Amino acid sequence: MRPRVLVVEHEHGTGPGYVGEVLAESGLELDLRRPYEGDALPADLHEHHALLVLGGSPNPYDDVATPWLAGVRALVAEALDREVPTFGICLGGEILAMVAGGRVEPAVDAVEVGVHSLDLTEAGRRDPLFAGLPPRVPAVEWHVEEIVALPPGSAALCSTDRFPNQAFRVGSCAWGTQFHPEVLTDMAADWAEPASAEMRLAGVTRDSVVAAVVAAEPELRSAWGGLARRWAAVVQDAAGSSAPPVTEPGAAVGHGRPA
Repeated sequence: MRPRVLVVEHEHGTGPGYVGEVLAESGLELDLRRPYEGDALPADLHEHHALLVLGGSPNPYDDVATPWLAGVRALVAEALDREVPTFGICLGGEILAMVAGGRVEPAVDAVEVGVHSLDLTEAGRRDPLFAGLPPRVPAVEWHVEEIVALPPGSAALCSTDRFPNQAFRVGSCAWGTQFHPEVLTDMAADWAEPASAEMRLAGVTRDSVVAAVVAAEPELRSAWGGLARRWAAVVQDAAGSSAPPVTEPGAAVGHGRPA
């Protein structure tokens, strides 16, 4: 039986993308839930071995526009309490930071859109997932919120000049990112709408964003595919030491928008 991962997608076009492909190839079953389309979130994680919370344009603190966020926060809190392997991408990372005691606010004087270089911290060089990365590595960014304070006791894993909290680990098996490891060229092209407010704020165009992702794609595949495989191994190890969940039909891997 394959380890089962609950995947929460917040918005059309923001599926697990390249990360989802790698996780499925690594032997994980992805149970994809789209609450914005009416999919119910489980009450708890007892039928899943891991939790993957994706990105999207909703604010992590806007329960009026995004009423399912309270349920997502409860699942993240349970995962932290029970040490269920967890990965949060952009909005998902912001939710993880908030649940664990960090702080997220709108980015005041800058946003990041497109390919940016991340610098590994000393803790990142020792981290079970990030240690396999080069000291400087490209990543796709697409966010207008900012993790301004990491949770107490967490480890900062990589940074950019303007946004220092690009990735972090809480405890032994929960990771969050501000960037998008799941995004390659096709998804970036879908997101890069000419009228996008965040692109205007970032001073980029559709052509410049897509060209940058095309140029970086070999490095993106190598870096974030490797990280996804290492997280899959964490999930496999955790599944091997726990009772198997009750299996239900899982949704297909989705492809995609950003936090």
